[in-house]
Amino acid sequence: MKRRYITYTSVLLMGLGVFASCKKSFLETNPKGEFLETTYYSTPDQAFSALVSAYDPLVTETGGIDGTYIDSRGPLNAASDDCYAGGGSSGDTPDWQLWNDYQLSSGAGPQNGYWPTCYAGVTRCNIILSKITGVPGLTTALASRYTAEAEFLRAHYYFDLERLFKNIPLILTPLTQAQIYDQPQAKPADVYAQIEKDLTTAIPNLPQTVVTAEDGRVTQGAAIALLGKVYLYEQKYTQAATEFAIINGTPGGTTPGYGYHLQASFPAIFDPNNKFNSESIFELNFTGGQAYTWNNWNAFKGSVYSEQVGPRNFADAIYAGGWGQNPVTQQLHDAYVTPYDGSGVKDPRYGYTILNMDSLAALEKTTYQASYQNTGFFALKYMGLTKFLSAQGTNILNFPNDYIEIRLADTYLMEAEALIQGGGDASRAAALINAVRARVGLAPVAATLVNIKAERRLELATEGHRWYDLVRWGDAPTVLAFKGFKQNKNEILPIPLQDLSATKLVQNPGY
Repeated sequence: MKRRYITYTSVLLMGLGVFASCKKSFLETNPKGEFLETTYYSTPDQAFSALVSAYDPLVTETGGIDGTYIDSRGPLNAASDDCYAGGGSSGDTPDWQLWNDYQLSSGAGPQNGYWPTCYAGVTRCNIILSKITGVPGLTTALASRYTAEAEFLRAHYYFDLERLFKNIPLILTPLTQAQIYDQPQAKPADVYAQIEKDLTTAIPNLPQTVVTAEDGRVTQGAAIALLGKVYLYEQKYTQAATEFAIINGTPGGTTPGYGYHLQASFPAIFDPNNKFNSESIFELNFTGGQAYTWNNWNAFKGSVYSEQVGPRNFADAIYAGGWGQNPVTQQLHDAYVTPYDGSGVKDPRYGYTILNMDSLAALEKTTYQASYQNTGFFALKYMGLTKFLSAQGTNILNFPNDYIEIRLADTYLMEAEALIQGGGDASRAAALINAVRARVGLAPVAATLVNIKAERRLELATEGHRWYDLVRWGDAPTVLAFKGFKQNKNEILPIPLQDLSATKLVQNPGY
């Protein structure tokens, strides 16, 4: 798929512009030419290709305003206390470095990736929603489903934008060129209300489950889980707990109607041979089968992030090596080695979350190149393994590791938190947190907010949730002080400088 990732204003001008058809799996694409948006939507196949295009920003790993690496996990991990930015030097992937050090400016930082990518998704969803009812030959059932998927995706993009920027334009229809520069920033409450509306409207028209060929498409479960998460961020704890309970069912059991249940094996969750497993609620699919090379910049559909987090100048029979980015902090290492439950026993998830590279190098009597901010500890969940190196294209660009953005253990812990925060059923909250712990052989703990926070860190480390959690809990100024986090400023990102010019947008405070 040929894509353009440019400024917010230009994205709105462009609209969809370019589409691609799919093969093999839902988001595995092949270039098929270009079409004008004004003459598109003439067949059901074109409507489906437009829907694929609306999903595409979710798995965008390069691009943005400054054309760099923008996989969402990398910058978020660098901004948290789980990882550093790392890489070859202090100038490697500078947007990550700036968030790691909290030296963001209006002109430089990860906002240059998040903002245009999310608004590209919003724009594509808006066009689909404005066109879908008039597509010749498209059945009512398919039109209803495509509409629901676009509503979910728009809600997803706006949820990310609201969490990252807070003060954003709320755009719900395709804009003319004259309208683009006249968009005001909406009240956060209005954005959240629209997110809720999109999700509640979408849920009844989404399938409970999908067939294998449609893996990665939105289901009712994904929309319900996202709605629960939205309520949690709004501190609507009773409503959040209600939505999560639908997905979670009986803790430790299988959810009726959806089939979700915790994987028996913790490392199996992240195994590329076990995609879309029973714990996966919303999964972003990366493929190793498209033979991409460096000539396909801004079009990668393999997991480049898997290469980024591997140790530099090292490879053995198991680990494929990488670029030394997102090295794990000593703080996260210590949280596993001396866990919060007071047992004094290393948390069993350690060896499936962190690679102790110094110990491995000593064992194998070999060396690796210490990355910038090296700690000797590396993020293992998404690391590229030698057995998954692609036989096609530039192999390091084509790892098949997926990103399960919402998984069952996450929703268990979010429901437990919502129950405790909202004065709900404490016994159910305890059953939820302890089902997550029992999966890895850990003894029960009390369902307190302190324990739930600690459990979220250990269960979900390096999965891109930690920074958001710290900010919404109000813990970021204290926990991230060692990185330079400034209260009442760094809770949100600056709006990209290029998108302030000739518009009604006002920069976020402190930037």
